Amino acid sequence: MGNAESSSKSSSSVQTEPHETNEAKKDYNKYVSKISQPDACPARKPSETKSPPSGCPIAHDEIDPTNMMPPPNQRPAPDQPFPLSTEREFSTIPKAGTSGEVWVYPSPQMFWNAMLRKGWHWKEDDLNPQDMDNIIKIHNTNNEDAWKEILKWEALHAGECMNPQLKSFRGRAQDYSPRARIRNWMGYELPFDRHDWVVDRCGKDVRYVIDYYSRGPVDENYRFTIIDVRPAVDSVENIWDRMKVAYMRWKYEREATQ
Repeated sequence: MGNAESSSKSSSSVQTEPHETNEAKKDYNKYVSKISQPDACPARKPSETKSPPSGCPIAHDEIDPTNMMPPPNQRPAPDQPFPLSTEREFSTIPKAGTSGEVWVYPSPQMFWNAMLRKGWHWKEDDLNPQDMDNIIKIHNTNNEDAWKEILKWEALHAGECMNPQLKSFRGRAQDYSPRARIRNWMGYELPFDRHDWVVDRCGKDVRYVIDYYSRGPVDENYRFTIIDVRPAVDSVENIWDRMKVAYMRWKYEREATQ
């Protein structure tokens, strides 16, 4: 829907320059994209629970189908150079199929273990505990901004559902969307990450595609990403929503220039 201020923009509003790159003091996006989403269990809202749970009640050899991740691992990794916090932060994203529960973001320790599981070698990078805290804040901010953009699209269906919830998600960093590929053919950079989120619209599953583009250095609000959020082109209803929003953008931009 509409553009989110600062680094978060949705749909056709992405305006990065062709192959323009801006290097931050630390290239955090290569770490953030190591895991697609939080190793999350549902948890009560902060007002109902003092602290998030430390693990999921599933067997250690199972993969959680809602996030395509193994169970949370809060144990320090072998040869880990410094201790990391195991505290987890509540998101504002409601979890489908629950009553008053939200998704919970990974702790710095969980994020570290997830990066190792994806093939990262800490000895190749100069990271410290503060860097891990920053990475977690960037990761969480990206997800919160993505959810806000989804809610703008879901507002088109407020009459049928006032409480959309996130049902599942998966990372598809190397599976570029057709939109991203077309932009790349035009000379623009490819996204550094992609997520597919499935939203429960009061009993109806709606898939959203989210492309993440780096816009340069991380700002004081832990943002460095341009987020392109839109419904997947996998249903007539989603296509119609995208057509309506494209028309509304054209109409308002035309009126603004007159």
